[in-house]
Amino acid sequence: MVLDRRESIIVRENPKSPVSEAYRVLRTNLEFASLDGQLKCFLFTSSGPNEGKSTTVSNLAVAAAQTGAKVLLIDGDLRSPTLHRVFQCSNRKGLTSVLVGRETAAEVIQQLDEANLFLLPTGPIPPNPAELLGTERMKELLSQVRQEYDYIYIDAPPVLAVTDAAVLSRRVDGVILVVASGMTHRKALIEARDRLARVNANLLGVALVRAKFDSEYQSYYYYYYSTEAAAFE
Repeated sequence: MVLDRRESIIVRENPKSPVSEAYRVLRTNLEFASLDGQLKCFLFTSSGPNEGKSTTVSNLAVAAAQTGAKVLLIDGDLRSPTLHRVFQCSNRKGLTSVLVGRETAAEVIQQLDEANLFLLPTGPIPPNPAELLGTERMKELLSQVRQEYDYIYIDAPPVLAVTDAAVLSRRVDGVILVVASGMTHRKALIEARDRLARVNANLLGVALVRAKFDSEYQSYYYYYYSTEAAAFE
């Protein structure tokens, strides 16, 4: 079964499922990576489209908020925004409104159902996404929200499709590459890793999604691997 976006927040709707537990494992791994408090801002991307990054980051954000952490979810895909639909929020104003100076972050960040989970949607789609994401205003925005939130998760476009993810990767503490089992080609995965390496991105690891298990689970599960995992060997 492929998770439908209307049912994509499985950690909220079915918290006892194996999939929900897997999201919590991913959350815990990132928490361990952040024990010294140096890693707060994470970017989620993939090699190509439709590989599950938006579903992954949405569920992870909810799972993190369920621990009591104050979490900001940013939709950084200024070409094909998704998160406002996942969480059924307005996208009339958002990240682009802040980056062009029309609104402040406080005016466009929306509180979600969880008391300590917040969303900054994309806002209007701009003609120059990569240029906006690379501006000094974007750097200042991330610096500001680091002071206000425990964790910041950014949903970014695919690495191989456009330069946006590479641009954003230089602004964050770590990058998670989402890989769809049976869909992502090994060659594409390696090229995505190499492109991130060329901009000195801190690639923390890979989240493998849509991996079918045996009959005991009959579901999708998620793993977290280090960058030294066999996928890169």
